[in-house]
Amino acid sequence: MASAPQPQLPLFYKDLMPLNSRDHASWKSKTFDDASFLAETHAIPVTVDEFVDAQRNYPIVFTAGDNPLPIVMMGLNEGVNTFVDDKGKLTENVYLPAYARRYPFMLAKLTQETEELSLCFDPASGVVGDFKDGNELFEGENEPTDFTKGVLEFCQKFEESGQRTKAFMEELAKHKLLMDGEIAITQNDNPDNPYVYRGFQMVDEAKLRELPAKTVQELNKNGMMMLIHAHLFSLNLMRVVFSRQAAQGKVPEPAPAATN
Repeated sequence: MASAPQPQLPLFYKDLMPLNSRDHASWKSKTFDDASFLAETHAIPVTVDEFVDAQRNYPIVFTAGDNPLPIVMMGLNEGVNTFVDDKGKLTENVYLPAYARRYPFMLAKLTQETEELSLCFDPASGVVGDFKDGNELFEGENEPTDFTKGVLEFCQKFEESGQRTKAFMEELAKHKLLMDGEIAITQNDNPDNPYVYRGFQMVDEAKLRELPAKTVQELNKNGMMMLIHAHLFSLNLMRVVFSRQAAQGKVPEPAPAATN
């Protein structure tokens, strides 16, 4: 049962193994008892198809660097997730990004030479194995069960969403709409010493207002302007997430300035 090639594993994944009926005919998949695998993750990737739902709960920003990706902030500091409690439970009924919901499964290349993607899983997750109980992965003549077909379909749709997200990011880059982000948050008991968060990108509203009318019309027509506004509206939640951290005692101390 060789693992898939993994020069750099994605967030959450400690290992990747291709799912196949020969090695995993009797294996099952259980549901996670909690969300502890999220507990020390403050930022999770999100696709453009999720912007409208995600912006109700989290700020949506873009990673720094030359190839930015959209992420939701579940905390403002490394290792802090304000939506998972000390017992690994989600603290409330919030939207959970598809990136987290697909775990421990994902589509991946089995060799660097092929473009074909195969359904893989993280054996270190503890929820896929030769268990007595759980959702069967194969049945009959080692055919995938409806559960496995559903997992595959979900992962395929996630990849398709990823392509739409890539197109959105290319559009932002074409119009040079991204800028380095910075937010300063002041606590009432220390107004002269704000917490300053950097290390992310956001849409430059000044450049957005300066776009030619034809470009604005195109962005409205293809739905990208709605996505941009969802991102901009969500930025107000940066302070809400900070307040959650403060209420949970998770703001670094002492910290005259903090970076994401």
